[in-house]
Amino acid sequence: MIRVMIADDHQLFAEGLSQALNSLPDARVVGVVSSGPALREALTGQPAEVAIVDIEMPDGDGIESIAKIGTSCRAIVVSMHASDDQRERARRAGAKGFFSKAVPLSTLAAAVRAVADGQDLMGLTDEERDELLEKFFEAELDPGAAALTPREREILQHLAAGISATDELAERLFISQKTVKNHLASIFQKLAVSDRTQAAIEAIRLGIARPN
Repeated sequence: MIRVMIADDHQLFAEGLSQALNSLPDARVVGVVSSGPALREALTGQPAEVAIVDIEMPDGDGIESIAKIGTSCRAIVVSMHASDDQRERARRAGAKGFFSKAVPLSTLAAAVRAVADGQDLMGLTDEERDELLEKFFEAELDPGAAALTPREREILQHLAAGISATDELAERLFISQKTVKNHLASIFQKLAVSDRTQAAIEAIRLGIARPN
């Protein structure tokens, strides 16, 4: 799972981007902040693999913040001000990608995956960058989610449909309550969740189940 931090003082854009990224099966937004200093503070308490950073924000612009973050988090600039000068500033500050806010979500998602994978998009031509990003358009599930068994997926589908009681799950699946509990324990471990509600939410987010 790629943890993403968003730094943008345009609330509607930040919230929309957060919802869009959270709908992906392999990304999770772990924080949304509205300034450079807030980004640096947030990253000290909540690590992230990728930060999506606007340029113009209160208390210093985003590019300055990227330079101060250093190697603790790989940054992608997403801004209305996509000039060559700003792009060069971002590259010198250590940004790994630079896009206009008009970028399609599929392209930005691919960039997040590529940057999290260690790719640097800044030194590429647009054609080279697009060719590289083609390899990252498909989401990859975490090993834990990918390791879910058919029975565990079936249980998750029931949880997402609002069926969570152990006895009811056992009756519907024609298995013992102890077996249900064993499956649930395995599901919690694989999805890194702690209860049935979280498991259902994660199953819906991953596309394993649909809400009732």
